[in-house]
Amino acid sequence: MTDKMRPQETTQFALFNLGFRPFFLGAGLFAIISVVLWLAFFLNLFTLATGPISSFQWHAHEMIYGYAMAVIAGFLLTAVSNWTGLPTPKGIKLAFIFGLWVTARLLFSLGEPYLLTSAIFDLLFNGILLVVLSRLIIQSKQHKQFAVVAKLLILMICNLLFFLGVYGIVEDGFLWGIYGGLYTVIGLILTIGRRVMPFFIERGVPESVQLFNSKWLDLSSLFGVLVFFISELVLKTPALSAYAALLIAAVNGARLIGWHTPGIWQRSLLWSIYLSFWFICLGFLLIAASYFFDTPKHLAIHALAYAGIGLATLSMMSRVGLGHTGRDISKPSKMIGLAFILFITGIVVRVVLPLLNVFDYLSLIKISQLLWISAFTIFIFIYLPILCKPRDDGKPG
Repeated sequence: MTDKMRPQETTQFALFNLGFRPFFLGAGLFAIISVVLWLAFFLNLFTLATGPISSFQWHAHEMIYGYAMAVIAGFLLTAVSNWTGLPTPKGIKLAFIFGLWVTARLLFSLGEPYLLTSAIFDLLFNGILLVVLSRLIIQSKQHKQFAVVAKLLILMICNLLFFLGVYGIVEDGFLWGIYGGLYTVIGLILTIGRRVMPFFIERGVPESVQLFNSKWLDLSSLFGVLVFFISELVLKTPALSAYAALLIAAVNGARLIGWHTPGIWQRSLLWSIYLSFWFICLGFLLIAASYFFDTPKHLAIHALAYAGIGLATLSMMSRVGLGHTGRDISKPSKMIGLAFILFITGIVVRVVLPLLNVFDYLSLIKISQLLWISAFTIFIFIYLPILCKPRDDGKPG
């Protein structure tokens, strides 16, 4: 198709054409801004004036309900349209939903006087996203997709519990808000990964492969995650959590072995996602190790958060950002491969090196923050024009 034959849409600003565009751009920018603030806090350049919320709780909340939720929203507002065959919000409606997320982030960063208002905007964003996606799934009778919607509902409830904890209404509100949110995001990534990874691999590797999902592995993983969630947040039984974590790591490790094919390592958009699931397995192994060998549990948490969620979302945004703009997913920018390498180096620095107990821990945290910022800066440099410009093939979306 020549330039003269392309639809008029190709010359327009396309940021609000489909859900992944504004939310992936927002997530990438927020990943940089929020961690720059976090790094400045560690360097004692300023104090986050968040009142009853500690700086650590601010960081944890915003990584889950700010960064991760933006990626989830962008992915689902795009994927649900494909699953159901029905259009998701675009244009002004999409800008409104995105605006709720942006407003909540800005208000939450301004501190105690704006906490209640930020909570209202954040929960309104969660609720509207949930309603929009649920309505499409109900209309299309895609009932199997309620497994995903249920996790969105849990995330909204956990976010509500966090703010109820802020005001002393729910005693364990912070626990449910932060750890409930973290484990739910992990569960959502495992659910989506189980669906899309075989598809990604089969169509991304140079060799011909046919992958499948084992039903008993699916059920075992679901059972393990459910037991772990209940044990950690309700029963608060470290031993049961440790054994459930071992089950999750073993089951998903077996699944990843079954998905392996040599061609993965020739595609940066494949090996990065593939490794992110192995890092999730590492996180659960470290949770078990914290019980059996008394290793620091906070390293396990960052293996799940920084390594698992961080790399999975960065990789997924990079792939979806190409595929859904009509670009060749087999030929991404070489710079995105560098971003993945920097990010994985950050994982080693943040999670692995502290286990050796021979390096200054605070220095390792700062280095890992710089590597995180560097990786996402490269992502924004590459994908800002891609996300703002229309599809290369002139199609809508």
